[in-house]
Amino acid sequence: MAGHSKWANIQHRKGKQDAARSKMFSKLSKEITVAAKMGDPDPDKNPRLRLAVKAAKAQSMPKDVIDRAIKKSQAGDAADYTEIRYEGYGPNGIAVIVEAMTDNINRTASNVRSYFAKNGGNLGATGSVSFMFDRVGEITYPAAAGDADTVMMAALEAGADDVDSDADGHWIYCAMESLSEVSEALEKALGESTESKLIWRPQNRTNVDLETAQKLMKLIDTLEDDDDVQTVTANFDVPEDVAAKL
Repeated sequence: MAGHSKWANIQHRKGKQDAARSKMFSKLSKEITVAAKMGDPDPDKNPRLRLAVKAAKAQSMPKDVIDRAIKKSQAGDAADYTEIRYEGYGPNGIAVIVEAMTDNINRTASNVRSYFAKNGGNLGATGSVSFMFDRVGEITYPAAAGDADTVMMAALEAGADDVDSDADGHWIYCAMESLSEVSEALEKALGESTESKLIWRPQNRTNVDLETAQKLMKLIDTLEDDDDVQTVTANFDVPEDVAAKL
């Protein structure tokens, strides 16, 4: 399977530096509210809500903001959001999956289509690129959790399928339906993870040159800046020499 993307590390560091925290908190709050509304408002009884709360804590969202988002789900005036996935191609044919949560599908579809068109890509039909990705669980640990062999052994014993380790940390992959179970087993072995979530994992990645990387960055930044967009995934990677120039 494809290894962990160096681009993901670049995004992570960039996000720590310049992400608008209020926008990020808004998106995390939306996921918490929807997860709580769809299931039980108790994270211990609602796996999706538990993951949403964990993601919020990983971004240092205050507890009172998390609690407020959960309470909002129980209010009669809580907005009804539709979850929708968009698929298309970015510059140089790079496959892109966009996950959105919206109270106005027409607005979101129009915006996403425009972002692709204005940034050298084109929006495709549902299923046009998702076959190039696997829907899996991803559990992240810092490098301090242990060396690659230690984490690999713990992951396999917990029921995971694959592990990528580098100087930045460890990324453990498992079947999507096993995410909660594997996460709990890993916590007993390695302590609490940094993050646990469902992702679209590219089956293969294409290395891109500087020009393509810059165009893709612009497309991804534009998409992520939209309040309705929750996640953006693409099947490319940035070689070390190109990353150094970004």
